[in-house]
Amino acid sequence: MSDLLDDDPTQAAPPRSLIVTVYGLYAREVGGWIGVSTLIRLLAELGVDAQAVRSSIHRLKRREILVSERRDGRAGYALSPYARSVLETGDRRIFERHTAPDDGWVIAVFSVPESERQHRHQLRSRLAWLGFGTVSSGVWIAPAHALDDTRDHLLRHGLDQYVNLFRGDYVAFGDPAEQVSRWWDLEALKGLYDDFVAKFAPMATRLAEAEKNTTSARDAFVDYVRVLTAWRRFPYLDPGLPDSLLPATWSGTTAADLFFELRRALEEPAHEFARGLLAGS
Repeated sequence: MSDLLDDDPTQAAPPRSLIVTVYGLYAREVGGWIGVSTLIRLLAELGVDAQAVRSSIHRLKRREILVSERRDGRAGYALSPYARSVLETGDRRIFERHTAPDDGWVIAVFSVPESERQHRHQLRSRLAWLGFGTVSSGVWIAPAHALDDTRDHLLRHGLDQYVNLFRGDYVAFGDPAEQVSRWWDLEALKGLYDDFVAKFAPMATRLAEAEKNTTSARDAFVDYVRVLTAWRRFPYLDPGLPDSLLPATWSGTTAADLFFELRRALEEPAHEFARGLLAGS
């Protein structure tokens, strides 16, 4: 999972993260498979050389995110079933905006035997990916809207045997807005949002000031892959708290507005460029 959601979203993305973005955006439209030569060509547009692509593919294959597959005599890589499931869940979180309801909490209480401690790390990693914060070592919490994804994900990956899920309300003792700052590091997350806005707001300004249709499909592809690679981790870092529990200076909404503005401007021409390369491969 780390290779699907790794790295600081405000820093220059490593090649493996760009590859995951390209697969998430375009590979599923053509059966989940991309030939090696086509992938190298796509990543070359992003400034990644062939050796770095091959090295990153090897790591993604080792992590069971990509699987080697030949089609029509051509070498290539397809998304693993695991990667497909993660990306499908991610689509809803990355590309859909929802008003976070203030409808209580889902509580995950878990215990993993010491003899199976590898599952403890896996469980904590997946709960964090689903938006949970830590109340104590075996008690994690998330807004109630995370319940369905949590139930489905734990069942799919065989972790349900270690967990009990509860729905509940916070009734005492203290201010919930103060408690959430203990369960999640909202200040650090706000800093990441601030950095995202500082990094990509100039791109939005440039696109807005340019005359219509002056941005080439190739440039749109480069910009869109980079901004999406930076953005796609935020829906997992951010638990989706209701406005009433967020700091007054919260910048997450501004960052989301910026991402969706850039998506509207870049998505279609970027797809046009990528489809042209994939169709000709």
